[in-house]
Amino acid sequence: MNNNTESRILGAFYGQALGDSMGMPSELWPRTRVKAHFGWIDRFLPGPAENNAACYFDACHFTDDTSMALALADAILECEGAIVPEIIARNVMTWADGFDAFNKNVFGPSSKAAMKAIKAGTPIDELENNGVTNGAAMRVSPLGCLMPTCSLDDFIDQVWLASSPTHKSDVAIAGATVIAWAVSKAVDGVSWQTISDQLPAIANAAQTKNITTFSASMGARIELALSVARENIGVESAMQKIYDLVGAGTSTIESVPAAIAMVELAGTDPNRCAILCANLGGDTDTIGAMATAICGAINGIDSIAPDLKAQLDAANQLDFTKYSIAFTELRLVKERAYAA
Repeated sequence: MNNNTESRILGAFYGQALGDSMGMPSELWPRTRVKAHFGWIDRFLPGPAENNAACYFDACHFTDDTSMALALADAILECEGAIVPEIIARNVMTWADGFDAFNKNVFGPSSKAAMKAIKAGTPIDELENNGVTNGAAMRVSPLGCLMPTCSLDDFIDQVWLASSPTHKSDVAIAGATVIAWAVSKAVDGVSWQTISDQLPAIANAAQTKNITTFSASMGARIELALSVARENIGVESAMQKIYDLVGAGTSTIESVPAAIAMVELAGTDPNRCAILCANLGGDTDTIGAMATAICGAINGIDSIAPDLKAQLDAANQLDFTKYSIAFTELRLVKERAYAA
C-alpha cells in the first residue's frame, strides 16, 4: 500500500462531492430547461428557488448523494471495515433527521420509504426494498475504496449488505456493484480502458445473482452507453444521445450507464466530468457524483482542480483526509485477509 492508493481514495471522495455539488443546481430538470435557465454550468452555483429539489442548497453544497456516502463511510470506520446495515441505516437516519429530509424533496422514493419503515421499527432483513432507483449506487463509492476485487462473489455480497437498508433489487445491486467495482479497480491503478471492458460482465454477474425484477440488462445498457460515448460525433451531440438513448433519469438502469458514459466522454478528467454531468439534464447530481468519483479514483487527488477543491473545503467544512488515511489502512487489511 502506498501514497498513490491514498491519493486515489482521496480523489474518489473529492470526486463524489465535486460531481454532486456541480450537478446540484440542475438536478431533476429536463435537458431543455437546464439549457434555457443556465446556458452552460461551468462553476458552482446555488440551487435555483424554482428547482424544488435543489432550492435547499447554497453554491458548492453537496446533496443527499454525498451525505449518504459519508454516512456509509462513517459506518465502515465505526465497524472497522465491516459492513453492518443497521449502523449504515442509523447514520442515514441521523443525517435525514438533521436535514429534515423526510419533509423536503431530497430523499429518493425507495430510500424514503425504507427509512420510514426502519423508523417505525421494521428490521432491515424484513424489508423488501425492491425499488429500482439509484440510491444504492449514488452512495457506494466508499465501499469501492474499501473493498479489493479479489473475489467477485464476496464483492457483490458486500455491496448487497451496504445497499440493503434501502435497496435490495437485482438492478439496484448491479448498478451499485458497477460503481463500486470501477472505483476499486481505479484505486488499484487499473486503466479506464481495462475497467470499462470489465463492467458489462461485472454488471451481469451482479444482476443475475438473485433476480428480483424484470429490468433491462445493466450490462447491455453499459455497452450501449460506452458505444455512444465513443462515437466521434462531438461532445454536445454525444451528451444529447446519452440523454435520449441511455437515459439520465433516477432509475439505476439509466443513471449508472449514463455515469459510465460520462467518465468515457470526459476522458476521465474529474473537473471536466463534473461540468459535463451538470449540463446533461436529468439526475445531474447523482450521475455527476458517481462518474466523478470514478474519475477522481482513476487520477488521484492532484487531478481535482485546486480552486474547486478549496471551494468544496470552505463550503462544507469537511476533512476528507481522515477517510483516505483510514480507508487506505482498512483496504490493506482486506487485501491481506484475501491473500492469507
